[in-house]
Amino acid sequence: MDASPPDIADHDTAPSALLICEHCDTVHRRRPLAKGEVAECASCGAVLERYHGLRADALLALILTGLVVFVQATLWPIVTLGLNGQYVAATLWDVIRMMWIDHSQLVAVLAAATLFVFPLCKILILGWLLLFARSGRRAPGFRRLMVTLHHVGPWTMSEVFVLGALVSIVKAHLYFDVTPDPGIYAYGALMLLITVFAGVDLTRLWDETRDDGAAP
Repeated sequence: MDASPPDIADHDTAPSALLICEHCDTVHRRRPLAKGEVAECASCGAVLERYHGLRADALLALILTGLVVFVQATLWPIVTLGLNGQYVAATLWDVIRMMWIDHSQLVAVLAAATLFVFPLCKILILGWLLLFARSGRRAPGFRRLMVTLHHVGPWTMSEVFVLGALVSIVKAHLYFDVTPDPGIYAYGALMLLITVFAGVDLTRLWDETRDDGAAP
């Protein structure tokens, strides 16, 4: 059930107790949300904040799990193709290398960026921030890293890759013996973890951590 719209803030309200709608810039007074509640803008109805029960310790554990799964998804074969008794297993980097050799350099670079560089950056940055947030502190470089997370987030496209790979496996099965390998399952697990991370309002770290002289 949605929470009732937050009150319009008074001028003397502390900044940490305010919520500003990113769509219409209406300022609201923040109040604690109960389980299942959603705070909506009183002016335009946009979602301002959602209740999320995961604390910094739990999120850090998920990040570490995500890092392990990411390494497995990158190193393990994704699919094995067989034809006339010959079988070839391909990892993510095998696929990227073949695209590069096949004169699809732009696609290869985009695949490497969206499936390796950006997800790894997001996992490492989140892990660094949450490592300090466990004790209520802001990590060195907190402000820059939070801005970087905002820009990197939309470019982690593991879910697009998993869906595309599944479609390709179904189509390739008409011509080859196709066996899904552990790498594709690892990417599926990574997709679920990234979906969980996407549902967490990371802006709350601004209010839940204190600045102990960390670098901007």
